Amino acid sequence: MKLVFAGTPAVALPTLDILAAHHEIVSVITREDAPQGRKRVLTPSPVASRASELGIPTIRANRLDDLVTKQVADLQPDLGVIVAYGGLVRNPLLETPRLGWINLHFSLLPRWRGAAPVQWSVMSGDSEAGASVFQLVAALDAGPEFARLTRPIGAHETSGHLLEALSHEGAALTAKVVDELEAGTARSTPQHGEVTLAPKITLEHARIDWTEAADVAFRRIRATTPEPGAFTVVDGLRLKILQAAPAYDTAALSPGTLDNDGGRVLIGTATTPIELLQVHPAGKKPMSATDWWRGLGAGQPHLADIPATNRFDTP
Repeated sequence: MKLVFAGTPAVALPTLDILAAHHEIVSVITREDAPQGRKRVLTPSPVASRASELGIPTIRANRLDDLVTKQVADLQPDLGVIVAYGGLVRNPLLETPRLGWINLHFSLLPRWRGAAPVQWSVMSGDSEAGASVFQLVAALDAGPEFARLTRPIGAHETSGHLLEALSHEGAALTAKVVDELEAGTARSTPQHGEVTLAPKITLEHARIDWTEAADVAFRRIRATTPEPGAFTVVDGLRLKILQAAPAYDTAALSPGTLDNDGGRVLIGTATTPIELLQVHPAGKKPMSATDWWRGLGAGQPHLADIPATNRFDTP
């Protein structure tokens, strides 16, 4: 089949790769180059870079407007496939491919319609996550479903780990649906169940509230790892939390209290303390929480003499 593929981040690459190996992708649509890093260098999206490697013509656009619609119509594709493009497909582009568009969405629809389904699954304490391939319609993630898969969410699994796994499993699922559409055997069913929404995760979602219970705070840490990055504020500076775990075997600490227990860096919550394992202080490289704690004592003769409450800014 002649396909148009729309996607932007790295999680779209497994689907692009498997489809490119078995079908003719006449064009890739991805978002425009964006500034990256401290020097804000304009950088192609992961999908744009892979399309270049595969020799596939690329349309860079942040909005799927009339110009994009004309470019796609001129290619006369059979089907459009979208994976995390980062924008809405509206008519007339929605109806331009002969078979319309299908979307790989990393959720068990209709639960978690929207931009950040995996993060909200983890943050809400869901026991399982999944991926759905559905027919794209004008309403948000509301079209009939062709196929889905499910997998458990590990107790310590981050959104990054979960999304990486789903991107590969979902790629195979999408390829299967594309083959069935080509053969004329694909069947879809309307979505059933309670609709919940998964809006874009912001930096404020990633700031840990230590007055919450440990399991809630730990879910938020896992949900916002690696992006936008769970954090708290110590001495007025942002401290990214790269890895942590509930410390069930330690005594309780007051919420927001920072302590060192035999080399273990702990922060109090409403219930069990959270142990920091790996952190990324502002302006420094990632390091173990133990090394970070030792650095707090630079120029200070006794860390224990510095009240934890003066070091920690509770959100």
